Amino acid sequence: MKFGTKVIHAGIEPDPQTGAVMTPIYQTSTYAQEAPGKHKGYEYARTHNPTRSALEKNLTALENGQDAICFASGLAAMDAILKLLKPGDEIIASNDLYGGSYRLIKTVFEPYGIKAHFIDLNQPENIKKYLKKRKTKLVWLETPTNPMLNIIDIKAICKIVKATADILICVDNTFSSPYLQNPLDLGADMVCHSATKYLGGHSDVIMGAVVVKTQELADQLHYLQNAVGAVPGPQDCFLVLRGIKTLHLRVERACKNAFKIAKYLKKHPKIGQVNYPGFKEHPNHKVAKAQMRDFGAMISFDIKGGNHTDALKILSSTHLFILAESLGGVESLIGHPASMTHASIPRKERLKVGLTDSLIRLSVGIEDVDDLIKDLELALRNV
Repeated sequence: MKFGTKVIHAGIEPDPQTGAVMTPIYQTSTYAQEAPGKHKGYEYARTHNPTRSALEKNLTALENGQDAICFASGLAAMDAILKLLKPGDEIIASNDLYGGSYRLIKTVFEPYGIKAHFIDLNQPENIKKYLKKRKTKLVWLETPTNPMLNIIDIKAICKIVKATADILICVDNTFSSPYLQNPLDLGADMVCHSATKYLGGHSDVIMGAVVVKTQELADQLHYLQNAVGAVPGPQDCFLVLRGIKTLHLRVERACKNAFKIAKYLKKHPKIGQVNYPGFKEHPNHKVAKAQMRDFGAMISFDIKGGNHTDALKILSSTHLFILAESLGGVESLIGHPASMTHASIPRKERLKVGLTDSLIRLSVGIEDVDDLIKDLELALRNV
């Protein structure tokens, strides 16, 4: 099946009892057994739930994986992956990544003896001097990165890493969604999603997911899913299944809108740097063009002169662009990474990657693009 068919049908069957086309919400905590250990594949809802199982099968198909494991949030999914490591192990991560991911690695897992190296991975060769055959156990990538929209060459990184040792590689694919990018096809072992974002698509659910390449990884993560219990409820799974059915349509429209808005911002006299991988002058535009189906619907930009006060004026002046955290919904959002999504990263570290106090991030939705541009135009008149 091609992608537009997968989102509707992959892993989804009409309910065998009623014929319901939409996967039912199995709102139950436990299941009747004929005898101890003799049941219909479900015994307790933390371990398995039919609604969750349908979603996991669907996600597996979308990412061309072996299996998928759903969690209560994107960070819960990342937490499970990090629990595959042991004290003394080392992580290599890109130095421009979501603030919550940085916080989880630095403040939760480093105290347990898991060391992390945050490095510039815009050039794949940069990873070589940090790779250690016996100590490096995980490479964590974001591409496009949050919020600077850097592009990492997944295939090149995987080739270098796998030539050194059997080191796990996970790609946070939240910004792209499976519609734009499939990291497992490029050599990664795992793909992590905040399903809250593009997969859900309607800003009404919190969930995370991991899609894996091997059954061994699937077994390990399913074990952690059950043992730790950070699982999503059946209604959340239903909402994400509902959202996925229009994923390709929503992302396609949002990408078209983002391209027009990025071009508008680039020409505006009050705007400085515009970060968007669809521009030919983007450092890794060719990589993005090769590994993505489109350039995404995320944009970040700086005010000319780096004026923090002007940035705050813009953030408080839009009407269609809602000032809020998160991304990937049908509605457009505007945010201030330094004080919102990336506040947990020390300012000194933020500035190293260009995340200034005047940087603004846009999650472009599916509204009429002319209305969105007009909204930005009016806001920019205040500076």
